[in-house]
Amino acid sequence: MPSKLDSNFLLQQQALTLRANRQQVLAGNIANADTPNYKARDFEFAAALENVLSGRREGSLLLAITSPRHLGGAAGSSQVRLLYRQPIQPSADGNTVDMDVERSRFAENAFQYEAGLTFINSKIRTMITALQGQ
Repeated sequence: MPSKLDSNFLLQQQALTLRANRQQVLAGNIANADTPNYKARDFEFAAALENVLSGRREGSLLLAITSPRHLGGAAGSSQVRLLYRQPIQPSADGNTVDMDVERSRFAENAFQYEAGLTFINSKIRTMITALQGQ
C-alpha cells in the first residue's frame, strides 16, 4: 500500500518517467535522420500519462497467477504505444525524420522535463520548511 507521501508525488513521478522515455524516442529519431527507410516514432504524452495513472498499459499481456503469494505483473508490457509520425514531406530514401520537427519536440520535451523537476523540488522544499516549522 503506497504511503501518502508516495501518492503525493505519483503524478509527477509518472510524468517524469514518460518524459524521459519520450526523450529517448526523440533522440533515436534524431540519431537516425540519415538512415534510409527509417520511420520517425513518437507517442502522445497526455494519453500515455492517463493510461499509466489509470493502471492501463498498452499491449499488456497478463501473467497467470497460480498462488496468492505470486506478484501481479504484465509480460511484454510497455507504458506507451509508439506511433509512426506522418511526414510533412518524406525524403527520396524513405526516411520520415524531419530534423526541424524533431529538434523542436526534443527541446519542448526537455523544457517540460526540467519544469517537472523544478515543481518536485519546490514541493519538497515546502514540505521540509513545514516539517522544520519555519
